[in-house]
Amino acid sequence: MSKLHHRLAATAVAGTLVVAGLTAVPAGAATTKPAVDASGSVEQVYVVGATPGAKVSLKRAGRTVDAGSIDDLGGYVFRDVAPGTGYRVAVAGLTTSKPLEVDAADDTPPKSLYENQELDAGYGYLTTRDGTELSINVSLPGPADEGPYPVLMEYSGYDPSNPTASLNPFQIIGNLQGYAYVGVNMRGTGCSGGSFNFFEQIQSLDGYDAVETIAAQPWAGRVGLVGISYPGISQLFVAQTQPPHLAAITPLSVIDDTYRGTLYPGGIYNDGFAKDWAQQRLDQNRWPNPKGARWVEQRVAQGDETCTSNLRLRGQNVDLMQTIRDNPYYSTEGIPGYPAGFDSVAPAEFLGDIQVPTFIAGAWQDEQTGGHWPEMLEAFPADVPLRVTAQNGTHTDSLDPEVVTRQLEFLDFYVARRIPEINPQLRALAPQLWGTITGVQNITVPEDRFSDFSSYRTALKSFEAEPRVRILWENGARPGTQPGTPQPAAESTATRWPIPGASAEVFYLGSDGALAEDAAERAQTLSFNYEPNARPRSTYTGDGSGIWQATPSYNWVPLDSASSLSWITPPLERTIAIAGPGSVDLTLASTAGDTDVEVTLTEVRPDGAEMYVQSGWLRASHRKLDRRTSTVTDPRQTHREADAQALRPGQPTRMRVALFPVAHVFRKGSQIRISVQAPGGNRPLWTFETIRNTEPVRNTVVTGGPRASRLVLSRVKVPKGLPTEYPACPSLRGQACRTYVAPAPQTPGPAPR
Repeated sequence: MSKLHHRLAATAVAGTLVVAGLTAVPAGAATTKPAVDASGSVEQVYVVGATPGAKVSLKRAGRTVDAGSIDDLGGYVFRDVAPGTGYRVAVAGLTTSKPLEVDAADDTPPKSLYENQELDAGYGYLTTRDGTELSINVSLPGPADEGPYPVLMEYSGYDPSNPTASLNPFQIIGNLQGYAYVGVNMRGTGCSGGSFNFFEQIQSLDGYDAVETIAAQPWAGRVGLVGISYPGISQLFVAQTQPPHLAAITPLSVIDDTYRGTLYPGGIYNDGFAKDWAQQRLDQNRWPNPKGARWVEQRVAQGDETCTSNLRLRGQNVDLMQTIRDNPYYSTEGIPGYPAGFDSVAPAEFLGDIQVPTFIAGAWQDEQTGGHWPEMLEAFPADVPLRVTAQNGTHTDSLDPEVVTRQLEFLDFYVARRIPEINPQLRALAPQLWGTITGVQNITVPEDRFSDFSSYRTALKSFEAEPRVRILWENGARPGTQPGTPQPAAESTATRWPIPGASAEVFYLGSDGALAEDAAERAQTLSFNYEPNARPRSTYTGDGSGIWQATPSYNWVPLDSASSLSWITPPLERTIAIAGPGSVDLTLASTAGDTDVEVTLTEVRPDGAEMYVQSGWLRASHRKLDRRTSTVTDPRQTHREADAQALRPGQPTRMRVALFPVAHVFRKGSQIRISVQAPGGNRPLWTFETIRNTEPVRNTVVTGGPRASRLVLSRVKVPKGLPTEYPACPSLRGQACRTYVAPAPQTPGPAPR
């Protein structure tokens, strides 16, 4: 295995002749053929310190394997290089490097790589298998010589190693609970070396190296991973590499599938949050002039030579926006940097490789990563300890006290190996900590659940006997609390997900706008104008953190009867609880060859309020189902280019639109409503790059007859202890409210041919 380190070719030392782009030779010495400053890595080769604009090529056995141009910072990265020996790099066609070795992903570094590194408290760097240095920040709960301490590692491309950060909840909570905290910046971010690409393979292996290096420190005990969102998702990627000293992971607010879950839901480009996030990563980690990474500029200005050197490959950070544009379909090959295409960045595809205890939590209405994440839960190995907490809410509701205390329980059991207990100092800090996050005052944390146990072993046995899945119902509406307080009204458990015993509750779309238990015998049609601009593109335009407050100010505009269709049940004669995915099975015709559809599930209450529940999306040409994985309540499209099929204008076509997973209770007296329209106007931060037509487009839905359109929901038992009274509207976290406006009646059209 190669152990070459990046070197800064532009550094001059006494008696040395420096040639831009070439390794230096002693002044006055006999002229020898100089070597390019290049290093082999895992399926990659790096070049640094070369002349900007120079042509660079990668050669093997006299053959050019790949070629490019040195960037403005003097760097270049060859990606997707086959493992092996005998590679050389040529710059400007004149000079070649010494032979390089390219490693395979399954090559294991020697233990000495980890054992020979010394990490101290505070800011510093650790070295990965290819010599890349990652910036880190170590915070110990006490003196190093009083360890070892159990360790929480946070790994992401944000700024977990930022030594000037004022508020890091995992660092604060971890230290108070007696854990060491280590924040690690991914390569190509912060002050870390190397170049960045969204969850490419070497990034996961860096995480492996970080875990093993940390575990080798004398102050370190067992290592667990923590983090929400980006550093939550990264845990799944690191865990699949199976670091020997990784004890547990606790990912919060994550994705299951980059393409289907967030980037292209239903095959439609999410040009709201997904696009913005990708652009922010490019801006934050560019050099010079990063946007939102002032601490990196400060390190450079203060003379941090390691940080300065590490930035030499920053120009090779992959243009995520271009990657997104180049890949509008789901591919399992042919995407640069990803050997298995989109499968490489779909955790659902590799969860079987995760062999450590896992705690995962998320919200159905997550305005950033979305609520698709439960679709991967069935892929977790049955013999690996797993705990899931799911609830209604926003992106940060995975940090709610009801969730974080269970996460800390999990970490205590599997990382610290002790009976879980909340530190009194953390209890005292809770109102301030969660008040800062949510704006709600006087929030407290639940009582310890295992304080009566006398031994760790018996407490763990009791914990492991509990069901795997926990659902928090009506988060934000606990009786006696301020509306929007992040606490549930009830909870239930299940042995797994999807919920065993859930049944398909079917409602048929009628020509009179009604949702009925039976389909009409006679086929008829209802139509609407395809108008993506008919409503605001999103429901929230305020401050970014304002959406995490108790009751955000949503701008959720009522439906326009001309540009949408909706169906509604009569007032329910019984309370109905749903938990799981859903399906809106449409027979739809369009005057265009393709069209985009959004479906939205809501609850209309007797008091005239309408509450948002969940949505789903589909580009009609992406309607091809994966028959192997689809069920009556859970349609799953392939989204492959080869499966794309245009509509025949005017011909009714069957297509199933997946409602993202959700859990919600429709009380007796409420009405269930489903709407169909062009995408937009029902989510806070998700917007969509919809199909734009030069001519007006009319979409038609078939009701009744053998091809009747229908709504299918996953019905479960009503949770015990749920209050009989309606929660305030608004109060349920992540679920907007508006006044219900009945649509204008429409005259049904004739049966389709």
